[in-house]
Amino acid sequence: MTNNSELSEDDVRHIALLARIGMTDEDVQNMRNDLSNIMDQFDALTQVDTNGVEPTGHSVDIKSVMRDDVSRPSLPKEDVLTNAPNREDDRIRVKAVMDVPE
Repeated sequence: MTNNSELSEDDVRHIALLARIGMTDEDVQNMRNDLSNIMDQFDALTQVDTNGVEPTGHSVDIKSVMRDDVSRPSLPKEDVLTNAPNREDDRIRVKAVMDVPE
């Protein structure tokens, strides 16, 4: 397969910046080759005749094993709070997950 999609070092550095990935010069060279090969694979896919092929998200029929989402009464509040590790009034107290600027 020919390498028609040869990426430049600047292209790879830009992709790394967007992905927030630090790369050494050696990493850039390796990824330049790897990403160029991946781009060639996508180029090969554009050569495939897909006329008359219906778009699909899956190649086989998918059946959900999940139950239907049906509304039903909630558990009593006391039952829910009984095993809460840290409780504050009628709520479950959890540690802060992120800092909120004031």
